[in-house]
Amino acid sequence: MTAAATGVVRLVIVDDHALVRDGLRARLSVVAGLEVVGEAASGPDALALADADAPDLMLVDVGMKGMNGIELATELRRRHPRVKVLMLSMYDNREYVLSAIRAGACGYVLKESPTADIISAISAVCAGGNYFSAQVASLVAQVGLGAPQLTAREHEIAVLLAHGSSNKVVARQLDISVRTVETHRLSLRRKLGVDSASELLKIAVTNGWTTL
Repeated sequence: MTAAATGVVRLVIVDDHALVRDGLRARLSVVAGLEVVGEAASGPDALALADADAPDLMLVDVGMKGMNGIELATELRRRHPRVKVLMLSMYDNREYVLSAIRAGACGYVLKESPTADIISAISAVCAGGNYFSAQVASLVAQVGLGAPQLTAREHEIAVLLAHGSSNKVVARQLDISVRTVETHRLSLRRKLGVDSASELLKIAVTNGWTTL
C-alpha cells in the first residue's frame, strides 16, 4: 500500500554499517507520518526487500561495498520505478552527486546533516520533488550536461514506455490516470523529439536511465 493511500511514508534504510542504521532508525522512527519498515546492509538485500514489498522510499548510502548506492538506485529504477531513492553520504564528491541523480535518485543529503534536514528531504521527495544538501546544491545544475532535462516522473514514464509498456500499463504501475500518462507522454515528445518505444529506449540507454 502506498503513502498516498495510507498517509504514512514507508521507509527502508540501506547502509552497510549497523551503527548508522541504528542511529537513523532511532532518529526517524519517532517522526509522525513516517514508518521505518525495514533495513538492509547491502544492495542485494535492499532489492530483495523491494521485491517482497516495495516501500515508498529508500534512504541509501552511496558508498556501500559490493553493489554501491548508485548501482542500487539504477536497478531500483528498472525494477521498481515507484520506489523513490534518497541518497545519504559522507561525501560531497561531484561525481557521486551527479552519478546519483543520473541513476534516478531524487535527492542527496550529507550524513552530517541535522535530523530536520533529513526529514525535510524525505518530505520533499515523497511529495514528488527533489532535495539536496546546501553543500551539494551547486552541483545539481551540472547534471546531464547535453542530456534532456526531465522531471522525476517523466524519467519513470520514459523508462517504462521505452521498455514497451502501454499507457494503461504505465498508469497502473505508477498509480496515476491514463490521461496523466498521456500528458507526460506529450511532454516527453516535445523534450526528446521522439515517441516510439525503440527511439525512447535508445535515448534512455544513452543517458544512463536504464539498461538493455
